[in-house]
Amino acid sequence: MAQAFYHGDMGVISIRNVTKQFAEQVVLNGVSLELQTGEIAGIVGANGVGKTTLFRLIAGEMEPDTGTVTSSRGLDIGFLKQEPDVLLERTLHDEVGSVFAELLALEDRLRNAGERMAACSDEVELQELMAAYERINAQFIAAGGHVFETKLNEILGGLGFSPADYAQSMAVLSGGQKCRAALAKLLLADKRFLLLDEPTNHLDIDAVRWLEKFLAGHRGGAAIISHDRYLLDRLCNRIVEIDRAGLSAFPGNYSNYVKTRDVRLLTQQRQFEKDSAFIAKEQDFIAKNVVAKRTSVAQGRRKRLERRLEAGEFVTEAPRLQRPPRFSFEKAEGKDVTALRCDELAMRFGDNVLYTDLTFQVPAGIRFGITGPNGTGKTTLLRNIRNEVAPVAGSITLDPKLSIGYYAQEHTDLDPSRSVVDEIRHANPELSEQDARTLLGTFRFTGDDVFKPLGLLSGGEQSRVRLAKLILEAPGLLILDEPTNHLDIPSREVLETALLDFAGTIIVVSHDRYFLDRVVDRLLVLRREQYAVYDGNYSFYIAQVEQARVDTRAREATPRRQLRSKEGTKGGGKDRSGPSPYDRMSIDEIEALVIEREAGLAAVNERFGDPEVYKDAKTLADLHRQADELRKELAEVDAAWQERVDNQ
Repeated sequence: MAQAFYHGDMGVISIRNVTKQFAEQVVLNGVSLELQTGEIAGIVGANGVGKTTLFRLIAGEMEPDTGTVTSSRGLDIGFLKQEPDVLLERTLHDEVGSVFAELLALEDRLRNAGERMAACSDEVELQELMAAYERINAQFIAAGGHVFETKLNEILGGLGFSPADYAQSMAVLSGGQKCRAALAKLLLADKRFLLLDEPTNHLDIDAVRWLEKFLAGHRGGAAIISHDRYLLDRLCNRIVEIDRAGLSAFPGNYSNYVKTRDVRLLTQQRQFEKDSAFIAKEQDFIAKNVVAKRTSVAQGRRKRLERRLEAGEFVTEAPRLQRPPRFSFEKAEGKDVTALRCDELAMRFGDNVLYTDLTFQVPAGIRFGITGPNGTGKTTLLRNIRNEVAPVAGSITLDPKLSIGYYAQEHTDLDPSRSVVDEIRHANPELSEQDARTLLGTFRFTGDDVFKPLGLLSGGEQSRVRLAKLILEAPGLLILDEPTNHLDIPSREVLETALLDFAGTIIVVSHDRYFLDRVVDRLLVLRREQYAVYDGNYSFYIAQVEQARVDTRAREATPRRQLRSKEGTKGGGKDRSGPSPYDRMSIDEIEALVIEREAGLAAVNERFGDPEVYKDAKTLADLHRQADELRKELAEVDAAWQERVDNQ
């Protein structure tokens, strides 16, 4: 990507009249956009409209066919791709830590210099070695050499990794773990402008909250491609929509974009109808009079109409209305009864305990959500309910009169050789092809899309087919496991509208906070060996948690002194699922430990400047060991302090 001159402290990425085409498909057509540091822009649009192409153009991975893409001189840009770019032969720690290659090289030079000093017996040479050591150590400290492990631990922990994962080979990690490792590398690299392509993919609900805090504290700028509307609401101050190869920018967050977009589309629709009526009237007059006595008048009006059409004075293309089509389930079974009751459920696999004494009930007609971090047993609970896996203790009572429709995360119930429309008609042979196509149109399958073989569809398209099949069953109870996975925003809106219209009972597992806010009216939050049920949606749950923290602080009678600034610390700590030695300590007590560990590390670092240390190899080794232990302790205490601050 070309670079322009740097303008003050503001970093700018400029896209001017850019067109990009692949074969016969024009993805971007004459688009212009300016992105700046100090802002976070959300990039939205249906799958396949060119969002990733835009990022690849900015990152310099491809060139525009026409137009220019430039950035301010010195503006370093980091690009998170959906496909992780990692070295499989490294461990997780070494791969993520590779962003500190220069620091690690300095650390090796320090260690080598220390060993040479320890082995040196000549006083003059020792003085020279000491001076060299001090120069390297000054570079090391200035570059953050004593805190990079703390940053690495903070970011890996925030993204859901445990210290036990650090020694794992990248080759044995799952695809989702590789993506999280790539995200950790990018965040540690501390680039001034971030291009994040679906950063919340593969993150659980805790990790997404942590990422929000981190990005909110980022001192540069960012552009985010995401289907996570809750994140776009909380972080973005501008939304850029890509549609029909064009760009439209909207000020504010995602919710403001939806309101503004709908008003704009309605205005465009009215103007389209007005202009279409005018053009039709003019064309009718011209057709009737061009060969009659008023030929010259008709020809003049035709020329004026043609000029105005060429000048683009009329709206000649109908806007694509964003409101999803509505549909309803034909029937719903079970009223005024309890659809599901779970009493004192317990589930474990070997020593891995998921939940104990889990008790809740789901009244008929309730939309019941289940959420929580990965590994807490959400999908296992659904399998317990469906009698696929028996709990180790407790009982499950399911209304026997309810028919059940089940949506699993895996695509195992589609015949890849069938077309989309044939799959729907196979599920309901009495359905005519026209009725099947009408239903599929509700799920955004139009034209020849309905004749595509299922084996050639994307994951999101297959998900839409499975959801369409599900509504044909008209069950009394819907059990859905992560139904918004692989769906773009328009498809999620279709699903949400359907579920809001559904008169039966819904039990749904989801990490999609916006979806949980719109759809559910009761929420079970699972954590390791803990749970809580809230009579509201996700925002209600967060409000309750925050209020509980306020009440806890109010009960603490001890006055608080103002916390010192933590320069350069970003984001929050990850919620711990187990007890911590710091849980019973006040924030001031934890801060005192931070200060104590920092003072201890400073004292040890100061001893590295003593020439006597290098005359004894054992003393030098002990000093390095003490420094390593203190850095580890400081990282742990500092993370606990930061988590407590963020949770205030």
